Amino acid sequence: MEKLQATFDKLLRETSTKFHRYMYSRINWDIRMIGLIGPRGIGKTTLVLQHIKEQLPRNESLYVQAEDFYFVSHRLIDLAGEFARLGGKYLFIDEIHKYKDWSRELKLIYDYYSELHIVFTGSSVLDISKGAFDLSRRAYVYEMQGLSYREYLQLFHGITLPVYSLDQLLRNEAEIPEGFLPLQYFSDYLRHGYYPFGNAEDIDRYVQQIVNATLETDIPQYAELSVGTARKLKRLLAIIAQSAPFKPNMSQIGGQLEVSRNNIADLCVLLEKSGLIGQLHTSTQGIQGLGKVDKIYLDNTVFIHVLGNPHVEIGTVRETFFFNQVRIAKSVVSSPISDFLVDGQYTFEVGGRKKKQKQLQDVQDGYVVKDNIETGYGNIIPLWLFGMLY
Repeated sequence: MEKLQATFDKLLRETSTKFHRYMYSRINWDIRMIGLIGPRGIGKTTLVLQHIKEQLPRNESLYVQAEDFYFVSHRLIDLAGEFARLGGKYLFIDEIHKYKDWSRELKLIYDYYSELHIVFTGSSVLDISKGAFDLSRRAYVYEMQGLSYREYLQLFHGITLPVYSLDQLLRNEAEIPEGFLPLQYFSDYLRHGYYPFGNAEDIDRYVQQIVNATLETDIPQYAELSVGTARKLKRLLAIIAQSAPFKPNMSQIGGQLEVSRNNIADLCVLLEKSGLIGQLHTSTQGIQGLGKVDKIYLDNTVFIHVLGNPHVEIGTVRETFFFNQVRIAKSVVSSPISDFLVDGQYTFEVGGRKKKQKQLQDVQDGYVVKDNIETGYGNIIPLWLFGMLY
């Protein structure tokens, strides 16, 4: 326990509170059990440490990492019991998916120690309702993604802009502050800015490390994949990265990887949950409430530059940015007549400055999203503004 406390103290001292991710103010910290899930590298650890540092009594709080060597010979529930007996009230467990019996022990901690507030973070592949130890009635789970363009501007350039709703964007109500050049840093964001370490010179290496750890550790550990299946997962991502966005032919891909068609679909779901790809479904609803997969994208624009084809298609970058930023608050599916259908009502065609409106002539709620323009008019909206949604 003393070593855990010493490590916790060191991390608190090193935690900056100058910038907060969008999720910081959205979490209801009064809930007894909170899960914060999301892809690697987006700032979940920093967020919970900021909350402890700014809002909680240090002597009633404990932060631990589930992969700490302490847990080789100690159980999580025993630590919780000792912490509660010493007057502890706020227990934070980072990277919970790396602890073998995480759902079982979290359930027991919740049931046995009513005086404790528990916050856990983990990979976005986690399913708290899975198996015998269903946590869905006990834990409220928040899912976080990488930086918006708005957050990137604040973190790396000190430019503070308001959050705008989609409705405000559609009504052209977003205001550009005097002296602000919206496109000055936009291309840099698309290349480097999705992760909080976006200005690092070796961004490519960091992203490769995130992807490899997700493919080699997080997904196989969660889904209990064999070594052979884990290798095929990596090959599948490579196929997607070279072709995204593309209309998936599961049978063809399955033939390449020597995996059944249904297994390819399951592997794609794991890649999507882990934050490596995004699957755009058709607007036709099936049994599960979603149509078939129409296109598969890499999850974010940084992945396109690091993992994708060396000849980056700007149209792919634009579509990926739009899909990535809008999906956080809205339902996004493919449009039968254009690029995207949002909330079952709004049709969007995404392109460059010269993009025409031909496909939207007979659409009531149709909008053209144009890159390389600063301001919108009528039903034309600048692409960069969709980075202000969170």
